[in-house]
Amino acid sequence: MIQEGLIIKAISGFYYVETADGLLECKAKGVFRKKGITPLVGDMAQVEDNTVLNILPRKNELLRPPAANLDQALMVVSARSPDPNLFVLDKLIAVCEHKGIEPVLAVTKTDLSGGEWLCALYREAGFTVVDTNIQKDNVDEIRSLLKGKMTLFVGNTGVGKSTLLNRLFPELHLATGEISEKLGRGRHTTRHVELYPLAEGGYVADTPGFSTVELEQYDRILKGDLQYCFREFQEYLGQCKFLDCSHRVEKGCAVLEALKAGKISKSRHESYCAMYEDAMKIKEWEK
Repeated sequence: MIQEGLIIKAISGFYYVETADGLLECKAKGVFRKKGITPLVGDMAQVEDNTVLNILPRKNELLRPPAANLDQALMVVSARSPDPNLFVLDKLIAVCEHKGIEPVLAVTKTDLSGGEWLCALYREAGFTVVDTNIQKDNVDEIRSLLKGKMTLFVGNTGVGKSTLLNRLFPELHLATGEISEKLGRGRHTTRHVELYPLAEGGYVADTPGFSTVELEQYDRILKGDLQYCFREFQEYLGQCKFLDCSHRVEKGCAVLEALKAGKISKSRHESYCAMYEDAMKIKEWEK
């Protein structure tokens, strides 16, 4: 009998599908490989005899971390140890904006360096930001943001993502890694994407930590689409002197005027320019 279920974990070619009859360990039909399709955590799937037969239509998907049908991404970023890499963060935010996934920021370790500047930077750009540290737990605030939604937890290695998840959901007992003082980064503790159900409804997906060198493995955005991935640009689009304005150097650019007036942050615009340079190298057929 064909059943429908949610893929909650994928490891080494096995897909664990939550159905009305319980959790099934499945393999995918060979036709998926022939068609270049990979079932993803978050997919609704049709299964029969412990085999994934079909993937139902997705509303979105990410290549890395591999997941589908996401409502939001909770990006865990530390104020210190490791120091925040704003370009990496802005790249992830842009990919989420491009895919229709709402970015939410949780800033950790603010007790170590006074990270309010980081919270303010992204609040002013139009994002929901939660300041969380040992003294300021904010567990209830974060849980309220997760209720009834499919949320991807993502963050650079060592920022305290698994620690935060354990504070939110002590029953998970997720592995955490210590920061290596010598290397200035954390040890990888999560090896795959896995969904965890919430008592109040919804799911959270823990993901492997990433490093800066892995950025090229994330979804690529064409230069013409990039301006729409920076939400603080939106009210100025269409007001530039030139229709094909790149919002980098042109005279009469409304985005640059807003930047000069302090309405757009310098770091966010620098990230946009760096991503634009990368996007100029992408051909439409390569995407």
